[in-house]
Amino acid sequence: MRTPWNSFPSLRDAIDVGGTPPPGCLIGAEHRTSLGDLLHGSAIASGAENLRGRSVLIASADQFVVALALIELDGLARRITLYPPDLALEHLPYVMRYAEVDAVVSDGSFLSGASIGAAQHAICTPALVPRVHASQERLPTEWILLTSGTTGRPKMVLHTLASLAGAIGASESHTEVIWGTFYDIRRYGGLQIYLRAVLTRSSLLLTGPQELVANFLQRAGEAGVTHISGTPSHWRRALMSPEADRIAPRYIRLSGEIADQAILNSLRSFYPDAEISHAFATTEAGVAFDVRDALSGFPASMLTGTSGVDLKVVDATLRVRSSRTADCYLGADPPALKDPEGFVDTGDVLELRDGRYHFQGRRDGVINVGGLKVHPEEVEAVLNRHPQVRLSLVKTKKNPITGALVVADVLLKDPSTPEGEQARELQQAIKQFCRESLAPYKVPAAISFVPALAISETGKLVRRDG
Repeated sequence: MRTPWNSFPSLRDAIDVGGTPPPGCLIGAEHRTSLGDLLHGSAIASGAENLRGRSVLIASADQFVVALALIELDGLARRITLYPPDLALEHLPYVMRYAEVDAVVSDGSFLSGASIGAAQHAICTPALVPRVHASQERLPTEWILLTSGTTGRPKMVLHTLASLAGAIGASESHTEVIWGTFYDIRRYGGLQIYLRAVLTRSSLLLTGPQELVANFLQRAGEAGVTHISGTPSHWRRALMSPEADRIAPRYIRLSGEIADQAILNSLRSFYPDAEISHAFATTEAGVAFDVRDALSGFPASMLTGTSGVDLKVVDATLRVRSSRTADCYLGADPPALKDPEGFVDTGDVLELRDGRYHFQGRRDGVINVGGLKVHPEEVEAVLNRHPQVRLSLVKTKKNPITGALVVADVLLKDPSTPEGEQARELQQAIKQFCRESLAPYKVPAAISFVPALAISETGKLVRRDG
């Protein structure tokens, strides 16, 4: 039996085991590197050993470079900070200060024009050079992930390899696994898939910078991807692509947003041979659980029956405690990440119906209609069930009487947007469909048909109030 991942002090040790070359490889849009080559070659020409004990920030336009750098630095650096490509460089000084960064690894172009002060700078590229003799001593590397903050500044969340990989088993399958992910590995959801691949010595297909969904699906089909992950918004976009049938996955994983019944049904219909799982995780709370019964929400029994994780619902929001949760926030006046009992308040609102908890939305995303609370995600879940709706975005519109109204932008499955009387009839039909499942104040007062809905770099719907 293969040694479990958590007996290894670093990513490099995990792939250098058993006396046989690891079968997996990292596959980018333009580059491909076997895990075995990384045991003998280095992507940091100046030598990774020069970064030993430092707090290193990794910044690159292409996440393929990041994938290489993480294997170089885990167990060698004191701390690793992942700088997401969509985070403005104006935040770089703040991140470097509070992450105590004294070295930067980049691709040589992403930070062009940005000041890194006195920090050491090393270039990482896909072109490997021979690895020089290095110390075998492993350091307990801290990992810092950045997530959206309410002040405009990113929140900096401190993890370890153990907390990040706590939900990963020794292997995904007895047969060859080739992972693919729509996520960027500099965000929590993508990093989970990266670690699943590296720690089990499997292959991983990564998206390229600004790569179109159709192109990624084509490459995933050519690579023979067997396991693939993304947000529900990623998957809705994928199913709209003519290249959706290029892949035939054995396993599909959703996370990052509420997986409503409509997207679960669509995936089951399009990929009937795939096992479909939707996981609940946040950057702070870690992976709490995954659900594999093809139904939205999760059974109430999971609150007490999930191994290794303590779950509870307080004031209608989910609280999580486990060894997978982050240690703390960093930054200026960081808030407490956990309560005195060690629970993380996820801010995700739940409703119990017929023995099953359903995610209603974020506590901080509620629309107040005359004193009554509306969760946009709850309304979107109903809209998305309509047979002619592909995707929807529910927003608030100011109203002098109620304070706010619920309105919705709707992307239809038929690319030819209806106009005139045909549009009005369909809008009324969709409203009536909503009335059958929602209280009157939750039914959208106005529905607009749109040609597209914006998806953020994190794979989530971009929400802006109207």
